[in-house]
Amino acid sequence: MAPNDANTDAGIDPAAPVSTDPDPGALGGDSEDTLDLRLPPELLALIAATEGATETAANTDPGAGSAPGDGGGGPGDGGGGPGAPAPIQSAPSAPLGDDLLDRVVDWGPITTSAGVLQLVPVCLERDLPLISRWMNDPAVAAFWELAGPLGVVEQHVRSQSAGDGRSVPCVGVLDGTPMSYWEIYRADLDPLARHYPARPHDTGIHLLIGDVVDRGRGLGSTLLRAVADRALDRRPACARVIAEPDLRNTPSVAAFLSAGFRFCAEVDLPDKRAALMVRDRALRDVL
Repeated sequence: MAPNDANTDAGIDPAAPVSTDPDPGALGGDSEDTLDLRLPPELLALIAATEGATETAANTDPGAGSAPGDGGGGPGDGGGGPGAPAPIQSAPSAPLGDDLLDRVVDWGPITTSAGVLQLVPVCLERDLPLISRWMNDPAVAAFWELAGPLGVVEQHVRSQSAGDGRSVPCVGVLDGTPMSYWEIYRADLDPLARHYPARPHDTGIHLLIGDVVDRGRGLGSTLLRAVADRALDRRPACARVIAEPDLRNTPSVAAFLSAGFRFCAEVDLPDKRAALMVRDRALRDVL
């Protein structure tokens, strides 16, 4: 689960379970947004692996019969995204030999008008004090709600990095200086997917600009556009980058709009009413 606001200039927050569905036409008027129920490749691979393991066990042990439904799991959360199966064994963290976000660690340096940005996966021993200091800024705490001792941020970051790879927390290093905190995540495997017409491989972004001197001068928009486009470049199966800033956070919403995202709908989340923002691969050269 991510923080509860996706603020760029103060702090961004991951999404949580929600209660209102957006207007299906708000995501571009394409009926595929509501009718395309194809399973993600990761889920198909997991089902195939489970069936293969069951068949192997039956062939290896002549005395082990397999009734229909034995050795499998029914529909359930399984500790993952909506609609994920509940297998007997844990789902592999890197289906088909790759992780769920096409190795963010290998996305490489991103050249922007503000300098060269590198997304560096968080190392708690090195980065925890800095991230905690950022989270204790009152402007940030109002949206991320992670102010307090080091343990508060540590627990949150561990929850992001200790899963199956569907969320990767990173420090944004601009021209060699750590200055932002990012969470790159699979929006289609996140609780957020229960509340908008998710498509396979939708990629979500949360961003926190760390220091006050870096806020309010357009830096968030520049970095958001650069990272969203890098996600589209490095994730060929991804057609859209998703964000959900708090509607009250007008600087954040404006930053996403300036970064080439379009406003699609208002979404009621447990701790906020969010603006659902989308950057489409098909429109990236227009917006």
